[in-house]
Amino acid sequence: MQNQYVIGVDFGTDSVRALLVDTQTGQVAGTHVHEYSRWKQGLYCNPAQSQFRQHPLDYLEGLEASIKGALANALTDVRPQVVGISIDTTGSTPGPVDETGLPLALRPDFAENPNGMFILWKDHTANAEAEEINHLAHHWDTDYTKYVGGIYSSEWFWAKILRTLRVDEAVRQHAFSWIEHCDWMSAVLTGNTNPLTLRRSRCAAGHKALWHSEFNGLPSNEFLTRLDPLLGGLRDRLYTDSYTSDQAMGTLSAEWAEKLGLSTDVVIGIGAFDAHMGAIGAEIEPYAFVRIIGTSTCDILMAPNEEIGHQLIRGICGQVDGSVAPGMLGLEAGQSAFGDVYAWFARLITGPVRDLLGNEAADTLSRQLIPYLSEQAAQLPVTEKDPVALDWINGRRTPDANHTLKAAMAGLNLGTDAAKVFKALVEATAFGSRSIVERFIEEGVPIKKVIAIGGVAKKSPFVMQTLADVLNKPIQVAQADQACALGAAMCAAVAAGVHPSLEAAQRAMGSGFDAEYTPRPEQVTVYDTLYRKYRQLGRFVEEQFTHAQALTEAV
Repeated sequence: MQNQYVIGVDFGTDSVRALLVDTQTGQVAGTHVHEYSRWKQGLYCNPAQSQFRQHPLDYLEGLEASIKGALANALTDVRPQVVGISIDTTGSTPGPVDETGLPLALRPDFAENPNGMFILWKDHTANAEAEEINHLAHHWDTDYTKYVGGIYSSEWFWAKILRTLRVDEAVRQHAFSWIEHCDWMSAVLTGNTNPLTLRRSRCAAGHKALWHSEFNGLPSNEFLTRLDPLLGGLRDRLYTDSYTSDQAMGTLSAEWAEKLGLSTDVVIGIGAFDAHMGAIGAEIEPYAFVRIIGTSTCDILMAPNEEIGHQLIRGICGQVDGSVAPGMLGLEAGQSAFGDVYAWFARLITGPVRDLLGNEAADTLSRQLIPYLSEQAAQLPVTEKDPVALDWINGRRTPDANHTLKAAMAGLNLGTDAAKVFKALVEATAFGSRSIVERFIEEGVPIKKVIAIGGVAKKSPFVMQTLADVLNKPIQVAQADQACALGAAMCAAVAAGVHPSLEAAQRAMGSGFDAEYTPRPEQVTVYDTLYRKYRQLGRFVEEQFTHAQALTEAV
């Protein structure tokens, strides 16, 4: 019997990568990465206003280029043996669609309108709308936020929809429905993008759209209409059911089969978010804390429903039956900025160099800066008098979402140089991680091991050692360079019927771990003190920010 292959497609913030994988051995037969051309140019975004939009053409071009590229790298006899494709994306990244499921930005009249595009996960233009959702939910007969930690975020589905409908009359007139990026990409491959009939991801629905079986699906039309009449009737144009990622969306359409040179028998799996499929690729098991560390972090836990399914965990990004694996409660948390904190500091330094000395000098400095600062920071002593920073440079995702918060730093003096500032920023991201771990433990969810994947985990020993010291826990780093795409491939193998369960797919296709960071006892004690200072600084900043907001509203 010839080996069967599957393709996992991982849509990240900056690029999409496809992984062609042997379903029996997990061996990678081909891979390809495609950068989004429009996104790379900074089009349709306004960072000063926290507006981040992506054009669906970037996604379509990336889907075709990445899969073709992965297949081109493989042996000629592999292509006929491809049996499944599954997709993960960032999220919540919803976009408005017409009656056929076509994103508005693919129509000529919306081609340059950011509001007709997909609203990227880190877009925070809907902070006010999120607060309105929270206020109403907490005063409604049913608290629809109870399964998402009690706080709805501006990064999520309903807040972004409401904001867009309020500010753009053209979108109000032409948006028949809305769809998450992971659902649309999977539907595109099947040829059925009808928003009323395509299968929606349990992962996306439960964590970001307030879907739960207790609510008979999404929040009621009465709740949505009370929130804003602009949402009236939209529930009926969305969905009632949702599906786990071991299930099939359909099979490859004739159009895409011809584009990709594959069979129309190829099964297309239900999509999910990158972190959840990344956790599968990292060989998650019950009570393992999987950190997907990149520009931001997303943290995934799963536990048997019968053990903690009755608990409501405060301040996280949701607890959803089957969002990771069927039969397991998937729990999500994370930080709105991790690698983005370091990237901001790098831009702060290289920006004037670019202006004064030109692009070549700035590009050279940019390539060398973070590795240099990491090397210098690693040689610094860790003392209780070190500067302390907050990681809220893009707001706070968890615990207790508040995307209006800002970052801060304390303890600077004339002897504070760039390496010391960088060290404080790295420690801030580690302290933010510790606050998440502590929240889970406080809420009665044990953490038995820590697993890390993502670019930062693979490339920065200094960051990972700091994280291990601050958490006071060993951290295993998954060997797979593309754990999210590998997890998507595992899901495809189950959806296509090659493996009977995700656990079986993990056993057959997993790649194990290639690094482990263990806490250094001499650093752990000092970091306990610095972490307390981090918490004190955070409370002070949050109190002052809340006070300033109250004064502004009073005026």
